[in-house]
Parts: sequence; C-alpha cells; structure tokens
Amino acid sequence: MLIEDLTEAALEAIEQAAAEAARAAYLEGVEREAEVLRETARHQAEALRLRYEAEQLRRAGIRNGILIGVLSFFGGVLIGVTGTLIITR
Repeated sequence: MLIEDLTEAALEAIEQAAAEAARAAYLEGVEREAEVLRETARHQAEALRLRYEAEQLRRAGIRNGILIGVLSFFGGVLIGVTGTLIITR
C-alpha cells in the first residue's frame, strides 16, 4: 500500500510539473509573439512616418520647381525687354 501511495503521489507530482512546464512554455511563446507584434507595429509606424516625410518632400520639390520655372520665365522676360530697350536706343 505504501509503495502504491508513493507511486501515485509521484505520478501526480510529475503530471503537475509537466503541466506547469507546458504552461510556462505556452506563456513564453505568447510573450515572444507579443514582442514580435510590438516590433511590427513600431516598423509600421516608422514606415508611415517615412512615407509621410517623402510625400512632403515631393510636394516641396514640385512647389520649388514651379517657383523656379515662374522666376526663370519672368527673368527671361525681363532680360528680353531690357535687351530690346537697349538695342532700340
């Protein structure tokens, strides 16, 4: 009887330890997955920020290109008018 009781108690302890080990492994996996999700969210936020900055730079480039074109046009007109006035004198 004593051996059977000790064997049964040992088997229950082994089962409990196995269950705790499985639970710990599961929780570790969940923690790793949560960290991966946080890292993914950080990368997505960074990508969105960079995309926004690129769009702002593109818009600024277009605006600067238009401004340069307008200034060049008026500069050419000014030079043409000035040259014409000088020649006709």
